[in-house]
Amino acid sequence: MDYGPRVHPCSHPLVLHKLTLLRDVQTEPKKFRELVREVAILLAYEATSDLRLEARAVRTPLGDADGHELGEKIGLVPILRAGLGMVEGIWELMPTAEVWHIGLYRDHRTLQPVEYYNKLPVNPTVQVCLVLDPMLATGGSAVATVDILKRWGADRIKFVGVIAAPEGIKALTEAHPDVDIYVGAIDDHLTPAPVSQGDPPEGYIVPGLGDAGDRQFGTG
Repeated sequence: MDYGPRVHPCSHPLVLHKLTLLRDVQTEPKKFRELVREVAILLAYEATSDLRLEARAVRTPLGDADGHELGEKIGLVPILRAGLGMVEGIWELMPTAEVWHIGLYRDHRTLQPVEYYNKLPVNPTVQVCLVLDPMLATGGSAVATVDILKRWGADRIKFVGVIAAPEGIKALTEAHPDVDIYVGAIDDHLTPAPVSQGDPPEGYIVPGLGDAGDRQFGTG
């Protein structure tokens, strides 16, 4: 399915290999955290390919060289709590990035996001925001986070996640068609409302990888 020019599922062999390990129910929390971190680095590499550069000359041991430096400040915006696992890897890639946390949880009855934490400064301090959340399921949390960032005054916003559902991509692209979406894979669908005891909860990505927060923090 063609999701449009702003949706970028990853086809890199390393991402696909690590994503398979993430899906495996046998993968324990420590390894799961390591894989989330590694996949986040690879996805951020793709998501930042169009950052603006400025010229900078440097002196090498053998002479002068014309080089470049980033011309934009980057903000990492992990959606708590699952998005925390993506921060450290990307921070290694761009150590000057600022990190601003936004806390949202999904009401399991309504599936709507509820904001409980927001420490953004009064005025924007960055030009590019990367919203980080391993799962783009219903899209509610991603849409709410982008709403918050736009009200804050952010100019360029991108979403970076490990796995997405078609429903989440549809919700985010319809609400914010100017936001690029970078994910490791687009899965099949979301689980429907349970009809009998033992059915999985509503709104989980299938086949997915379970609850990314629980699997990272060992609380599942």
